Amino acid sequence: MRESAGREPLYRRIFGTYAPSEIRIVFTVLFMTLGILIFLLITGIVVSGNTRQLDELVVTALREPGDYSKPVGPRALIGIMRDVTSLGGATFVTLTTVIVIIYLLLEKKRRSLMLVLLATLGGGMLETFLKSLIARQRPSAVFQLMPEYSHSFPSGHSMMSAVVYLSLAVLIARIQKRRVIRIYVIAVALFLTFIIGISRIYLGVHYPTDVLAGWALGLAWASFVWFLSWKLELRDKSGKDLIKDEEMK
Repeated sequence: MRESAGREPLYRRIFGTYAPSEIRIVFTVLFMTLGILIFLLITGIVVSGNTRQLDELVVTALREPGDYSKPVGPRALIGIMRDVTSLGGATFVTLTTVIVIIYLLLEKKRRSLMLVLLATLGGGMLETFLKSLIARQRPSAVFQLMPEYSHSFPSGHSMMSAVVYLSLAVLIARIQKRRVIRIYVIAVALFLTFIIGISRIYLGVHYPTDVLAGWALGLAWASFVWFLSWKLELRDKSGKDLIKDEEMK
């Protein structure tokens, strides 16, 4: 018996006494805390102006030497990057959210609906507030390959793609029984979030630190929504268990 206990995986020895819902809450709090800390760190460095040189170095490295109006790579790549970046734009994100909300209404999943609304509307308001507060100008060292008129920090496309796609991925993963499907769905959400952020840098509309801050804040906000979801689920389960105990008495 001792030998078999000693061979148990490390995560089982650490979390073996906790319910899966409790473990999920712990990890969401960790992700939320990590996202907030990274965002605050990047924000502090950006406000101090210490990232400007590195930011411009990365942005100009993606342009032809001597002509910063032309990006590196084949001309078709510009169109591809514009298509990719639209996946994190307000129009596509709004349409996706509306479609999901209608589905949740038809399925009468009110709690999931409220969480989706909190994720998207709350995330959008937070992004708008921070852009106005920090008021960082967009890159001027290179020609922007698509028009943008709002402030630069944090990247709204990067943040909202993280919020929306990761939140939806978790909702989908929760109803999947096979682990490989759950992993695949979350991996797709992470991939979309990543390439959307990269497209913003390539198109010259954001500095790398804008994108990194957007990812971090998006992770933190999505984790906050997940935390509420897991917490409510745990409360409901505890309430049902309490009712069962009372009935048995």
